[in-house]
Amino acid sequence: MTWYEKLLLVAAMVVFMECFAWATHKYVMHGWGWGWHRSHHEPHDGALEKNDLYAVTFAAIVIGLFVVGIYLEPVWWIAFGITVYGAIYAFVHDMLVHQRFGMRWVPRRGYFKRLHQAHRLHHAVKGKDGGVSFGFLFAPDPVKLKRRLGERASR
Repeated sequence: MTWYEKLLLVAAMVVFMECFAWATHKYVMHGWGWGWHRSHHEPHDGALEKNDLYAVTFAAIVIGLFVVGIYLEPVWWIAFGITVYGAIYAFVHDMLVHQRFGMRWVPRRGYFKRLHQAHRLHHAVKGKDGGVSFGFLFAPDPVKLKRRLGERASR
C-alpha cells in the first residue's frame, strides 16, 4: 500500500467510527445495552464504571483486527484508524467532557466548547429514553439541542 492509501484508510475509519459510535450509542447503549451504559449516566465514586466494559470489548475486537492485519495489510491500517478514533474519543469524551484522569479544563469557546455543551445536554436526560446528541466528535448546535429537550419535556 502507498502512504496516501494508508492515510486515506485511517481517515476513512475515523469518520466511519464516528458514525458507528453514534449508532451504537443511540441504539445499543441506550437500547438493549443499557445495563452496562446506565453506570455512565449515574453518579459514582470509583475511577471505573460498568460502561467501561464497552471500551474493553471494542479494544478486544481491534486487537483481533491487528492480528489479522499481520497477514492482510489493509486490515492493520483499519485497526490503526479505529485506534486513532479511540484515542480521540478518550481525550474528548473521558478527559474533556467528563474530566476523568485528572483533567480539569472547561473550554470557553470554539469547537471544544460545543462538544462539551452537546454532551452535557446528552446527560441532562435521566434514563435511557429521550436523549439528544449521541455522537462524540460531531456536536449539534447546543441551542437546537436545548430547544429539542424543551419540546420533549412539554409533551
